[in-house]
Amino acid sequence: MVTLGPVFLFKGNMKQNATDIARMLTERLREAFLSRVPAARSYAAMVENKGGRIVIDHIGFRSLDMNTGEQPAGIQAVRHIFECFGFHAAGNYVLPKKKLKAIFLEHDAPDLPKIFVSQLNVQQLPGWAKLLLPEVVSETPYLLSDLGIELLSRLKQDGQLTSEAAEILTDELSGYFRRPWNPPPKDTVIKLNEVSHYAAWVLLHGNAPSHFAVLINAQEAKSLPNIETTVRALKNAGVAVKENIEGAKGDILRQSATYAVKEEIKVKSDDGPDEITWTYGYLELIERGWQETEDGPRLFQGFIEGQEKNIYDMTRTLDN
Repeated sequence: MVTLGPVFLFKGNMKQNATDIARMLTERLREAFLSRVPAARSYAAMVENKGGRIVIDHIGFRSLDMNTGEQPAGIQAVRHIFECFGFHAAGNYVLPKKKLKAIFLEHDAPDLPKIFVSQLNVQQLPGWAKLLLPEVVSETPYLLSDLGIELLSRLKQDGQLTSEAAEILTDELSGYFRRPWNPPPKDTVIKLNEVSHYAAWVLLHGNAPSHFAVLINAQEAKSLPNIETTVRALKNAGVAVKENIEGAKGDILRQSATYAVKEEIKVKSDDGPDEITWTYGYLELIERGWQETEDGPRLFQGFIEGQEKNIYDMTRTLDN
């Protein structure tokens, strides 16, 4: 069998630029998310059956602001990947009651989703909680191989790769967006959940997307013209959706979301490998309003801190 080395992967006539490879990656992430989140599949089927289309507004990620071994800490764990594709920071947010700060990245290509990344300020947790987290994450490996790192660096430098190299990089990055550390102790997850369900979630899911958000403005289904009709249709289809819509009619941003799916997740206990039932991801619904800019009316592209803090609770349930 012939092994194709890095030099071969950088040569060839068939090239793909960073924007096209970003589309490949976000589509892979969307497919993985759909496979895990029934509510997202229900939404997609409902909109398509009504002649509409699914447009992703943004993808959400969570992180911990602390040493995570070989992986960059906090927001940078996700940010450094997407910046290689041409994404750039477009907004910063602070949610003090949640002990979080966040940024969102956007791309000049209007069809690519925004990337919303938050991080927990671990130093604001109780002392006992700060001692539990390093036991799980401080020796985290970097999930890209040497070849993957080289391809990502080349993409950032040149803005393109051969088609074969692009496929290899997309495969590697698809594997990056998962939990990078070993299964955490079950007792640690339960204890941390008492002070931060965000921290417990990150220990269980790591780099995996916490949610995808769909843009109601662009779904083009005549019977679903706004967020109210979309939420109502999901409820009628049996999907559990947040009761209250964040933002009033006419606001520049309105949000709702489905409740997070529950999964059986691998953990460890004193007796060896174990599982715990816990929430994973949810589908967010976004309706954006118009605002005046120097270039004329434009859909608002940012986020509103007071609304966003309530969306984080979609991964919280009565029993976790």
